[in-house]
Amino acid sequence: MLPGSILCLFLAILSLPRNSGTLSCICENQGCADKMCSGEACFASKYLEQGTIITRKGCIDPTSLNCRGDITENYGTKCCSSELCNKNLDIRLSVKEQPQEAQSHQKLLLLILVPLFGSLILAVLVGLFVWKVVQSRRRQMLLESDDWRDLEDSMLKASVMGDSTLEGWMNDDCTTGSGSGLPFLVQRTVARQITLVECVGKGRYGEVWRGTWHGENVAVKIFSSRDEQSWFRETEIYNTVLLRHDNILGFIASDMTSRNSSTQLWLITHYHEHGSLYDYLQCTILDVETCLRLASSIICGLVHLHVEIFGTQGKPAIAHRDLKSRNILVKKNIQCCIADLGLAVMHSQSNDYLDIGNNPRVGTKRYMAPEVLDEQIRMDCFESFKQTDIWAYGLVLWEIARRTVVNGIVEDYKPPFFDMVPIDPSFEEMKKVVCVDQQTPTIPNRLYSDPTLSALAKIMKECWYQSPSARLTALRIKKTLKKLSDSFDKPKQHF
Repeated sequence: MLPGSILCLFLAILSLPRNSGTLSCICENQGCADKMCSGEACFASKYLEQGTIITRKGCIDPTSLNCRGDITENYGTKCCSSELCNKNLDIRLSVKEQPQEAQSHQKLLLLILVPLFGSLILAVLVGLFVWKVVQSRRRQMLLESDDWRDLEDSMLKASVMGDSTLEGWMNDDCTTGSGSGLPFLVQRTVARQITLVECVGKGRYGEVWRGTWHGENVAVKIFSSRDEQSWFRETEIYNTVLLRHDNILGFIASDMTSRNSSTQLWLITHYHEHGSLYDYLQCTILDVETCLRLASSIICGLVHLHVEIFGTQGKPAIAHRDLKSRNILVKKNIQCCIADLGLAVMHSQSNDYLDIGNNPRVGTKRYMAPEVLDEQIRMDCFESFKQTDIWAYGLVLWEIARRTVVNGIVEDYKPPFFDMVPIDPSFEEMKKVVCVDQQTPTIPNRLYSDPTLSALAKIMKECWYQSPSARLTALRIKKTLKKLSDSFDKPKQHF
């Protein structure tokens, strides 16, 4: 019996629970003494709290549910059963976790970089502001310099004495030498002394005002910001070539000025109270003599543009490229002068240089020649541009002739192709009429009952040939109209 009793006692001893406190574990919980604890098993856990990962270590009952090893996005626990086994026990949560140290580094980096970039941007803005102020002060110093004040004082004194008029300034020896306008400093002085009186015209590319300079009327064309290149081009042409001619709009000055806290581009010219030929024809019925006078003066201006004048006081050949009744002004003596050189092209035979300029603006679609509409024009040939001017001149001549009374009959003013295209035709609409259908404005039959107007009708047709090279030249038209004028004047001479 004794051996069996001993065996039962041994089995009972084996079935007793193990003694708690047999393992030493790292402890990182509150209340741990010496960062150590004793228990049946060790554990390490991690959990996510408000974006921060918190780690805990200590002793645990090995039968606890927490020792199952489940790991989620927010919580995870691992258990082990050897001495200090939880010291290096690692847990990876299923969420993409970043070590607290890395997060701290990122926050520190952001704290450094954000103010740094802000300071850099601020420094750049301050630098730009300082640069603008310096440039503004430099311009102001130039304007207020002694030379400038002396020049302005001399002009004011001359004005007060009554010896200074625009005509006087334009005709004396103080011009640029090109015969086009005043010296740059004088131009700016004149611009600063002009008072705008009334707006006399407004279009897509700016406004025209009547202004006064010491009691004299001047025209001030104020360019819109989107047509800045036209202002540069006109200023360049007027200040570099000899354009003084009775049938070219007289240039006085050009200036970039500041009004109402905004920059304005001014072109100052002679003022003509009749306005544009377009406006004049709206309200004026012409007789044959006036019709011929208007037509002759326009072609004289166009010849002056087209012809190159050689010598130190010469000028290159110029093609207008936007000739129309709105860009022709009627003077007090009922002669015309050509205006608006913003699209002009210059050519010099001496160096065979063609200066087209850098203007994105195109001409007026209603007045475009066929080769322009179908994009077949030779952009490298100056003669091509002159030939487009002749096409447009023929259309202007048609406008004038329609308003000329014959046998008591006259038509209302209408623009070219008024019965074929809308008021504001598209490029494609004009191309169909002019290039595809090859139509030209209808010439009134009544013109053929008058010998002078019949000759003008013949000139129109010869300006409208589809082939550019077949069209008349400006010089040929001028000579033809001169003969008409001479024959028209003969009866009056005998009388």
